[in-house]
Amino acid sequence: MVTASIFGLHTKKRKFIEMLLVGFIGSIGISTLSDSLIPYIGEILLGMHIHVHEHAGFAERAHIGFIEEWQIVIPAAIAGVLMAYFWSKTKFPHAGHVLLSTWASSFHIIMAMDGHLSLWKALGSFAFLFLAVWLPCCFSDIVFPLLFVKSEGNLSHAHHYNSKNRAATVRKR
Repeated sequence: MVTASIFGLHTKKRKFIEMLLVGFIGSIGISTLSDSLIPYIGEILLGMHIHVHEHAGFAERAHIGFIEEWQIVIPAAIAGVLMAYFWSKTKFPHAGHVLLSTWASSFHIIMAMDGHLSLWKALGSFAFLFLAVWLPCCFSDIVFPLLFVKSEGNLSHAHHYNSKNRAATVRKR
């Protein structure tokens, strides 16, 4: 919802298909990184046991949601884009997104702890949890949707400094 909302709020002509693509790809792609891949890499580097059957493929070992539980993840992403199209809000949904992402990443790591927690695993888990939530959530909710906003060419606020303005600003200090 937040990815699509940010895109919609900063786009002059809100086209549903563009909002759907940006919101869907931004949420599915980046949440996979946040909720599955970064915790999985952390588990491997910290030597944690990953519970899967003997012939499990990569998607099963990393617990990639849009593959394993596509019937939940894909409709939820589409519902988020629909909500954003009709109700573009970002503050509370972003906080909810960060909370859900923290839970997903935490549960991914907790499943791999297998009841054995050492100081090394606890500190390492915290570091990977921070990376798994902070970087992708900020990227998907702020940076990614703004990459697709078309520039107007003329900015509505002052970002244009010429040498006279810059010199006057420096003299005032």
